Amino acid sequence: MARIELSAIRKSFDATDVLKGVDLTIEDGEFVSLVGPSGCGKSTLLRIIAGLEPQTSGAVTIGGQPVDGVRPSQRNLAMVFQSYALYPHLSVYDNIAVPLRMKRLSTLERLPALGRLLPNRHRIEREIRGEVERVAAQLELSAYLKRKPGQLSGGQRQRVAVGRAIVRQPVAFLFDEPLSNLDAKLRVHMRAEIAQLHRRLGTTFVYVTHDQAEAMTMSGRIAVMIGGELVQVGRPAEVYDNPRDIRVAEFVGSPKINVFPGHIRTDGAVEMLGHSLGVAVPGMARPCRIGIRPERIELGATGAFAGAVVHVENMGAEAFVHLGVDGMPTPVLARIGDVRALPPLGSSTRFGVPPDAIRLFDAAGKRIETKPPAATHRAREVASV
Repeated sequence: MARIELSAIRKSFDATDVLKGVDLTIEDGEFVSLVGPSGCGKSTLLRIIAGLEPQTSGAVTIGGQPVDGVRPSQRNLAMVFQSYALYPHLSVYDNIAVPLRMKRLSTLERLPALGRLLPNRHRIEREIRGEVERVAAQLELSAYLKRKPGQLSGGQRQRVAVGRAIVRQPVAFLFDEPLSNLDAKLRVHMRAEIAQLHRRLGTTFVYVTHDQAEAMTMSGRIAVMIGGELVQVGRPAEVYDNPRDIRVAEFVGSPKINVFPGHIRTDGAVEMLGHSLGVAVPGMARPCRIGIRPERIELGATGAFAGAVVHVENMGAEAFVHLGVDGMPTPVLARIGDVRALPPLGSSTRFGVPPDAIRLFDAAGKRIETKPPAATHRAREVASV
């Protein structure tokens, strides 16, 4: 079992708190991505799981066993780094075989000349060859076993690094931004390969990335980290549709969510740019912020809000329309699925917002649940009885 439990993990470097009490449970066989902006502490947390970095306080448990103070080599975890960390002078075969030779051959047996004379060396090498060839076939590397890393493409080198991890048969794989050195086309291809590899192996994957597209497309769950805190954990669609914090709403999603200034009236109705939105919340009058995804902005003559088209990005299958709106410091972004219906640059247009698209946040950035105005009025009538 490779259930990983993190309890109240804190990490400080001098007076700087990098991790501020992280609690997270990763189930056996699960694919979880730690995602967040640069400097949020996600790589530090991964290194603590691996044992490469000690935590200041808190506990790490793997498979039900505490591993605090246990050396990295004894945790039976495999880590795939951003730089691949391949030996340039060794062939693909030898790079993959390194962890097996280190584990199964004695110091004398690993010596180039003397090792060949020892009786167990040939038997162990035959076993290692079989395992390396099996993993190479699985990763479509069989034709490249004699090549050096410098003779491979970026994607092939990435597969060699993954193969070296697989051959150890670890209880969990830890990936530290492994695709960041690849070009955009190859990243898309490798995302699919890693997701398929997880399905084949059924092993626990913990994946660190700042690229939300990687996290959203590959993971069973994503854990959003911001400023050393674990802000929200959930399935990708859940985190995207129902962010519990405005920082999550602004980080997850490309293009970025539109954030409007709003106000909650004394009757609970929510206003945006002087217009009621058709939702309400109980409580006192106060300012708020309103998040609306670009794909939920509806352009049309019947919309309550007006804007001027200041820029259009035609992506072929879809387009992004930038609207200059009075009262907004930055343009409002609308994603349009039908590029044949694009408004001309410089024209005036109107837009509306369906009530179910509204994500409301208080002044501190925490989510406020909304209801139809009638529901709020009924709740107040019951409370006053």
